[in-house]
Amino acid sequence: MCGIAGIINLGGTTPPKSLLTKMTNIIEHRGPDGSGDYFSEGVAFGHRRLSIIDIAGGHQPMTTSDDRITITYNGEIYNFPELRTELKALGYSFKTLSDTEVILVAYHAWGQQSVERIRGMFAYAIHDKEKREVFIARDRLGIKPLFFAELSGKNFVFGSELKSLSLHPNFNKAIRSESVEEYFSLGYVPEPHTIYKNVMKLEPGHTLLIDLNSGNIKNEQYWNVKFNNDYSGSFEDATRELDKRVEEAVKIRMRADVPLGAFLSGGVDSSAVVANMARNSVDPVNTCSIGFDDVRYNEADYAKQVADQYQTNHKTEIVDPNDYSLVDNLIDYYDEPFADSSALPTFRVCELARKNVKVALSGDGGDENLAGYRRYNTHMFEKKMRDMVPSALRRSVFGSLGRLYPKADWAPRIFRAKTTFQGIARTDLESYFHFMSIFRNDMRQSLFSEQLKTDLQGYTGMEVFKRHANDAGTDDPVSLIQYLDIKTYLAGDILTKVDRASMAHSLEVRVPLLDHELVGWIAGLPTDFKLNGKEGKHIFKKSLENQLPNDILYRPKMGFAVPLENWFRNDLKNKIKETVLSEHILDSGYFNQRYLEMLVTDHQSGKRDYSGPLWTLMMFHQFLAK
Repeated sequence: MCGIAGIINLGGTTPPKSLLTKMTNIIEHRGPDGSGDYFSEGVAFGHRRLSIIDIAGGHQPMTTSDDRITITYNGEIYNFPELRTELKALGYSFKTLSDTEVILVAYHAWGQQSVERIRGMFAYAIHDKEKREVFIARDRLGIKPLFFAELSGKNFVFGSELKSLSLHPNFNKAIRSESVEEYFSLGYVPEPHTIYKNVMKLEPGHTLLIDLNSGNIKNEQYWNVKFNNDYSGSFEDATRELDKRVEEAVKIRMRADVPLGAFLSGGVDSSAVVANMARNSVDPVNTCSIGFDDVRYNEADYAKQVADQYQTNHKTEIVDPNDYSLVDNLIDYYDEPFADSSALPTFRVCELARKNVKVALSGDGGDENLAGYRRYNTHMFEKKMRDMVPSALRRSVFGSLGRLYPKADWAPRIFRAKTTFQGIARTDLESYFHFMSIFRNDMRQSLFSEQLKTDLQGYTGMEVFKRHANDAGTDDPVSLIQYLDIKTYLAGDILTKVDRASMAHSLEVRVPLLDHELVGWIAGLPTDFKLNGKEGKHIFKKSLENQLPNDILYRPKMGFAVPLENWFRNDLKNKIKETVLSEHILDSGYFNQRYLEMLVTDHQSGKRDYSGPLWTLMMFHQFLAK
């Protein structure tokens, strides 16, 4: 796991070493164990290394013995021993034991198609002197980040984090209006865009090919998940097969030359990972979790239950639920607006893990793959209601109810019908976007200034969902929203959060439930294997019944929660008001001041819970103020 950066001058002039050094050093936290650079034909690669495999021999950038091909790479390849054996049979030899050299030699042997043979998480750039081209690739699910930009003066830059690119003197900080809309809809800027007009994220499962002669840049997709529901076996057969595949995905991620452990929250996914690690380890597994004094947010007892069952070397740290000391520093790690408040406890658990290990396995991805989110069940309930009522009547009746019914955040859940009515009035896709939005359509219309709405020309974040829905290749309603989550929420929120929080502590996090072979196989299972009635992850839980107790498998999902509602009415009452009504916010030209004042007043009076929208504004303020 590392940090990479690069400059490509398409005019052929050599990039200045001082600039590359700055771009590389600013992401030293991603790789404090060493650094390196490479210059040739207008191409400059920088690297910061976090030593995990072949500590002595895996230095980068790395070049083939014939001096033809050079790589700078961030990630881990889990099938590198098998690929090494295959390449040796073709006559290739190796100087190191690193997975980096395997990628390099594989490219020498198989060219651009070599990326399709790689199993792991990665973002890398390869310079081929002979072909005069640079090939850049990102892993299939977007576990590792890759930003790039075409700048004035025929400059192309790339890197693991936006902060590297921003150091280039030609970097343009013009903000993309559509990204502002997307951020206030979803809480992050989804791939392939960033908050900046001229900077992009390489989408998961995509490659770039830069022709150094012509300057042409080709962006291609090499992998996509397919929800084809083509599995023909029985549920029992699939349960046994799932157990084997999960175990194998965990096992190959236990290869490391440094201390290794796991996050253990006490939820199904992390507990499953730990159970499978224990099955494949002679020594006790290192596990860690954080707990909260407030029982509403605390899962530490469940984590300890699993730790005791598998006799892990378990570390727990109690975190004050009012630990908001990181609030002012989050933008330093994310570089663009990012509104998932669970970034705070995620940062803390990574901090705890790094005290004992250098690599940690996590359970991320299980909810998206196996339909584990409660919202999937809600979506299906609303769809059944929609299907019972003609569309014209649905929009007129339920649309009116959605407008007129009061928003009762304070009431028991059964009486909070406003969102349900609004969802039923929409199409399936509109409903899911509405559900996932922090500021919903009507709120954004009130939030945004007239100038921003003019600039947007009717554009909404819904276009992101439409684009992905067109590529989903499935009519199954659950599979469709799983696909949308994998393409948007998983890559843009979950994996972004974990990457930045872990790399801030020079910690590598591996995600076995996002093994692309496992993901592809699960996608082929019938939907009712995954979402059975109201039970999400149905087949996964069944496969684990002989490994974990039922009170772990079948208890309500909690997740990392942050008491924003209370913060903004008490300890952070003045701070949120000052932030949301700051000069940075008001002078940006994006917002309606009266609506901002209403959000603060109604929340602090207890009339409404606007903690999510207020947090989203606070994070945007951090970005503007940086």
